[in-house]
Amino acid sequence: MDFTLRQTVRTIAALLITAAVTQSIYTAMYIAEMTPPRQLMWGLEALIFVLLAAFAGSALAQAKTLSLGFAAIAFAAALNVVQVGIGLTMFEPFFGAAEAIEALGPIADSILAFSFMVYNAAKILLGLAAIVFGMAKANAGSKALGGLTVIVGGIAMLANSLSMAIGRDFMGEIPLAGGSGVLATILLALCLSSVVNDD
Repeated sequence: MDFTLRQTVRTIAALLITAAVTQSIYTAMYIAEMTPPRQLMWGLEALIFVLLAAFAGSALAQAKTLSLGFAAIAFAAALNVVQVGIGLTMFEPFFGAAEAIEALGPIADSILAFSFMVYNAAKILLGLAAIVFGMAKANAGSKALGGLTVIVGGIAMLANSLSMAIGRDFMGEIPLAGGSGVLATILLALCLSSVVNDD
C-alpha cells in the first residue's frame, strides 16, 4: 500500500481531529460527573495515536519542507501512546492499592503526575507543530487561520511548559494547558490539509 504525501497528510489531519474530539468528549463527561467508558475511550485514543505516529513519520520521510512540524506530530503521538498506556495499565492497580494501604498514596500520585508530564510534553509538541503549519498557512495567503493557529500554538506551548515546571494546577480550575492543546490540535488539522499543496 502506497500513500501519496497528500493522502498521508489528509489522514494525519483526520486523526488529529478524531483525537481532539475523543479528548473533548472524555473531558466533558468528567466535568459533568459522568463516568466515561475509560477502557473504550483510552483504548481508541491509543489506536489513533499509534496510527498518527506512523503516518506522521511517513510524512516526515516524504516531505521536502516542514519537517519540524511533521517530526513534532510524530513524537507527540508516540508520547500520547505512552501517556494513555500509563492510564490504562497503571492507574487502577496503583490507586486501588493506595485505597487499601495508605502509604502507597504518594506512589499512586507520582504515577498520575508522570502521566500528566508526558501529556504536557505531547501538547507542547502539538503546539510547536501548530506554529510551524500556521506560519506556512499564513505565508500561503490565509493570514487569519494561519495567524490564529500560531497564536493558539504558542499559548499551548507556554501553558503546557508551565504545567510541567510548576504543576498542572498552576491555573487553578482553568484547564488552560489541556484546552489550548486541544484547540491547537484542531487548528493544526485545519491548516495541514491545504499546506501540503505548497510542499
